[in-house]
Amino acid sequence: MSTQIKFYQTGTFTVGNRLLDEDQRSVQSSEARSNSLNSGHRACQGCGEALGARYVVDAAMRATHNQLIAANATGCLEVFSTPYPETSWQLPWIHSLFGNAAAVGTGIAAALKVKAQKAGKAMSDVRVIAQGGDGGTTDIGFGCLSGMFERNDDVLYICYDNEAYMNTGVQRSSATPMGARTATTMAVGPHPGAPQGQGKNLPLIAMAHEIPYVATATVADLRDLEAKVEKAMSIRGARYLHVLVPCPLGWGSASHDTIKLARLARETGIFPVFEAERGEVTAVTKIRRHVPVEDYLKPQRRFAHLFGTPGQPGMLAQIQADADRNIRRFKLLDETGE
Repeated sequence: MSTQIKFYQTGTFTVGNRLLDEDQRSVQSSEARSNSLNSGHRACQGCGEALGARYVVDAAMRATHNQLIAANATGCLEVFSTPYPETSWQLPWIHSLFGNAAAVGTGIAAALKVKAQKAGKAMSDVRVIAQGGDGGTTDIGFGCLSGMFERNDDVLYICYDNEAYMNTGVQRSSATPMGARTATTMAVGPHPGAPQGQGKNLPLIAMAHEIPYVATATVADLRDLEAKVEKAMSIRGARYLHVLVPCPLGWGSASHDTIKLARLARETGIFPVFEAERGEVTAVTKIRRHVPVEDYLKPQRRFAHLFGTPGQPGMLAQIQADADRNIRRFKLLDETGE
């Protein structure tokens, strides 16, 4: 049972760890953090993925007492952290292909299980995570990931979702939202940007497999992200964590707006933040201040064609309707007014 910690410095990025008891402080506030993704990598300024991965892996390391192995798909995270012959990783880390991180993680977990059995133990003390971007997860690695879920392999898979193939030139993925401009969905024609009605909602697909744990998170609430990682590492079997990580380069946003945009994605209802176990939603993060989708879309140049003259009022209305549907589906508004 976790206790919700409230911070009242609204409008700031104050974490407030100094006001908390030591056992309530975040992983990153401690000198004992592992720094598993260390300095020296080549991520872009304001990269949401670099921030998310740092918190995720350090939280997983603390939860496993540093007994952790990571499999990493090809993508931004792999490219900016391991330019040959250098690396920013400080844990056993394996680079897999673009689409098989889940399968590689499964193989590692299977080998650890055999070693544990030979040592006379019921299960291995060493745990496994697999991680990739939305392209390597929702598209190229979709089959391997579904297989991992179906077999209930003891792996936590983390998707860092920046909503396109950012590393290869900002091409559309099946996680790219409707109306977004990418290199393969140009802002031209009567229906500019990414088409409506295409793509995959991976958290819901993971839930359909009825695996032990599924959660979503954003880099706007890093304490929530850490808590979900630690909870996931306390569970055996297949687990899935989907993290929204804004990309200033691909989204056409200011590097200092990364946290702001992640927060707005949640506050509009565009990105619902929740937890599920065995296919059932068990917890949701309520919207604190409900705002219209325009507040989230306008700071991003990938949506600039939706505004101005003539603009795309019909597409804006559809995006708003989709966000409202998320609010109803996950009951994101606090009806008590608190």
